[in-house]
Amino acid sequence: MISPTQYPTRSPLYHLQANAQLSRLGNSLTVARYSSGETEAARRCALVDLCNLARVGFRGADSAHYLQAQGFELPPAPNLALRQTDGSLVARLSRTEYLLLSSLGDQGQRLQRLENGWQQDATANYLLPRTDSHAWLRLCGQHCAEVMAKLCAVDLRPQSFPPLAVAQTSAARINVIVINAGTPLQPCLELLCDRAAAEYFWGALLDAMGEFDGCPVGIEALI
Repeated sequence: MISPTQYPTRSPLYHLQANAQLSRLGNSLTVARYSSGETEAARRCALVDLCNLARVGFRGADSAHYLQAQGFELPPAPNLALRQTDGSLVARLSRTEYLLLSSLGDQGQRLQRLENGWQQDATANYLLPRTDSHAWLRLCGQHCAEVMAKLCAVDLRPQSFPPLAVAQTSAARINVIVINAGTPLQPCLELLCDRAAAEYFWGALLDAMGEFDGCPVGIEALI
């Protein structure tokens, strides 16, 4: 039995996960599964808490050069994302701001090293510690766009919001970043909101998912 007290970093949703099976994710814990049969649920309509997976931002006129020097490929324009060879994702939020999301494959270690290794110098490249500021949820399954249509005015259907598109918008009356990180066979939206609003947004999403028999799942359903 894994004891949460061994891993002080907690998701803002941890108190909703008392009956879940936990597993180690880097230097923290996350939900491995809530129940059996979650892989099928993930294909249909499911919500995943990724708050303990590393993410980081950079802003400034020199941020692009810095990230390229660290081996990242960058999207060519704002409101686009680009998948990296290791499975991580770089989203360009403006001309000079980037948001990086970890891959489950390395449990967030690459981005954690990137954040830990950053040092302020004379260049215009400023660290934005997004793990502290933004909660990260993943909505996956065939009904992603239909769920979000109940909460968000932006048309997130694939024909209007193609893979690797980024929207900075409002959903359930809070500010969110939405990234289409899916494929035609496995739709998936990465959702980031203010960390303090995580529990509220989680509940709003689950309520909207009810029509489609949606449910929370753990990361084992994604691997």
